[in-house]
Amino acid sequence: MSGKISPTGKRSDPSSAPELRASHADRDRVVDVLRIAAGDGRLTADELDERLEAALSARTLSELTTLTGDLPAGPVTVGATGAEVKDTIRIEQAHSGAVERVGRWVVPRRLELALTFCAVTLDFTEAVITHDTLRIDLAMTGKTLTLVTKPGVVVDTDGLRMVHSRVKYRQPPTDSRTPVALRVELVGHKAHGRVVVRPSRRTFGQWLLRRPTSPSAGR
Repeated sequence: MSGKISPTGKRSDPSSAPELRASHADRDRVVDVLRIAAGDGRLTADELDERLEAALSARTLSELTTLTGDLPAGPVTVGATGAEVKDTIRIEQAHSGAVERVGRWVVPRRLELALTFCAVTLDFTEAVITHDTLRIDLAMTGKTLTLVTKPGVVVDTDGLRMVHSRVKYRQPPTDSRTPVALRVELVGHKAHGRVVVRPSRRTFGQWLLRRPTSPSAGR
């Protein structure tokens, strides 16, 4: 008989192929699946960071398969063209509490906001950015939509129709050397209320550091 005995006592099949090595394309496909899953709320920010690190350092396809095995897309194999995973989050509310995404939340590829008299705050200062573009399809009446930005996050409101509403855009000081990490595209319509785009507010300590010295201070 041919074949070798494995550590488990089973005889291996000499015709079986050795474990296949992962290519850059294989790793990229798994990264896309993980980011989309995180944007859909299936992975926490910490889980996303851990799995992305493992995916980028994976040597074999079986290591990559383990990272996506518990996701609806299933394992990614050689020759796959990418898993079809839901990457859109839709929020529908009317006359209810405020909608907030603050802290270390995962930014999806697309947000659909259908809201009536519900304030919305999307704070990107600590957000986990999974894609280079976020499209926000807006159908909002009343209240204020607030987008809190940071360096590298730009907001495009050209595709937004305003009805008895207005946009207040406070552009933070920019550095030409700062790359664009996320482009937020607002499309749809906003009736009544406002859209506010602003940088994060300075803490009291930051305010003191930037406060100009009075002429009498040096006397």
